[in-house]
Amino acid sequence: MAKGTEYPGFETLGADIKEARKALGLSRRALAEQVSIDPRYLANIENSGDLPSVPVLYELARICKLPIERYFHPEAEPEGRPQIKAVSRTVFADYRGSH
Repeated sequence: MAKGTEYPGFETLGADIKEARKALGLSRRALAEQVSIDPRYLANIENSGDLPSVPVLYELARICKLPIERYFHPEAEPEGRPQIKAVSRTVFADYRGSH
């Protein structure tokens, strides 16, 4: 299993998901059910830094309201880079439309 520490930008993903989940008042089990994954898999993402698949990452970011472009483009500041926001919207709109 790939680890977030192996990919620049993804180092804080697990901690960010955990923090957002708690802020939303969701248990690990509740979030895992919404994403259709095992709660143990979510625990590994949150605590061990395991990287989820793109569809799981998309759902976690959507539900937790995390700015997904920050993980793929850690050097960019989306507020100052409208083209990055536009590309991210297009990529994820295409993904949503295909499922």
